[in-house]
Amino acid sequence: MKLRGRALIDYLNERIVKNTLLETLQIEFVNAGEESLIAKMPVNAKVHQPLSLLHGGATAALAESVGSTASHLFVDAQAYEVRGIELSINHLRSKKDGVIYAMAKPIHIGRTTHLWEILVTDENDKLIAHAKLTNIVLKK
Repeated sequence: MKLRGRALIDYLNERIVKNTLLETLQIEFVNAGEESLIAKMPVNAKVHQPLSLLHGGATAALAESVGSTASHLFVDAQAYEVRGIELSINHLRSKKDGVIYAMAKPIHIGRTTHLWEILVTDENDKLIAHAKLTNIVLKK
């Protein structure tokens, strides 16, 4: 993909987020670097589990969303599609409110598989979760 900077972030928020789980969870892409992609998600009642804490599944959805989208940026979207095949996540800290950020960085970008490390932090840069995502790259 040739878009960069603000144009890329606007594209992702318009094309990837709209009418998906990402929109339901209020996930928004906020930064795209050469080797990373960052998205944020508010922590509120919409993503709470019954004890009024951030639901681990919502955290996992954020992590997989940013990692899968990051892989999408490394392939020719006209010829290939990306699918997550394994997500491993460690939930390290609870959160009741505020915002969390997920930053995906590549560990391996191969022809057919991509491996991403995703760090989920809060607005104070405290580590909330650590995830690893494997994506497969398939011909359309």
